[in-house]
Amino acid sequence: MQMRKPLLDVAFKSEKRKGVLLLLQDGAKKMDYLLKSLDTNRQALLPQIRILEEHYLVDHYNHIYRLTDIGKLLVDEMVPLLGIIEVLDIDIDYWGNHQFDFIPPHLFKRMNELQKCEVVRPSHTDIHDLNKTVMKTSFKSEFQRAICTFYHPHFPEFFSGLMQNNADVYFITTPEVLDKLKTERIVEFEKLFESKLFHFYVSFAKLNLLAIVFNNYHLLIRPLKHDGEIDSNHILCSSPMALEWANDLFEYYLKDSTRITEI
Repeated sequence: MQMRKPLLDVAFKSEKRKGVLLLLQDGAKKMDYLLKSLDTNRQALLPQIRILEEHYLVDHYNHIYRLTDIGKLLVDEMVPLLGIIEVLDIDIDYWGNHQFDFIPPHLFKRMNELQKCEVVRPSHTDIHDLNKTVMKTSFKSEFQRAICTFYHPHFPEFFSGLMQNNADVYFITTPEVLDKLKTERIVEFEKLFESKLFHFYVSFAKLNLLAIVFNNYHLLIRPLKHDGEIDSNHILCSSPMALEWANDLFEYYLKDSTRITEI
């Protein structure tokens, strides 16, 4: 009986085999399409396809290749895993040194949806500023959503500017921030509450994060370090899928938050 390779080796140890599997996920493909997509030649690719066929992941008829049933099963699990690896590979040290337990399990499993993000490291002169990319795009965005556990002195001016551009603003914060507003910033925030576009909520859940902010264009995630230390470095994502993921996370916290209509 022929010795078989472990399926992990079959799927991942050859970039050509992995590429063929991923290209076939959305349907059968001709050999010419595979060769062009993988930028290779028939002599190099055929032995790798043969291995996939020997392990019952791919079959073919008349030079048209497709996934088998077990091939589809394997690839359907591969794609999210590869997506998560792509996200973490951006900066594994950053991901590994920060807390992400504020993300519920069902959304943590969907981290692949963040797709290509970047870790932003502000200069020393900018560490106390709001992210300039997010701020710039917010003023042309239809909405702004934020979960924030700290108060920034530019918030009133920032929110006011958004609503002047008819942006729908939802802001979730902590009881501690609300208390600070009542004692130190009540006048500025009273003006914000006059607008129907401003929606202010308090969450009594434990929020182990500094901020999550997103608009029509960008998602910003600013977690705490493992030791609870505050870090000015943050994650910035921009894909439509990442924004959908962010909205699901925001709705998760919003449903258990209490709306505040005056302070």
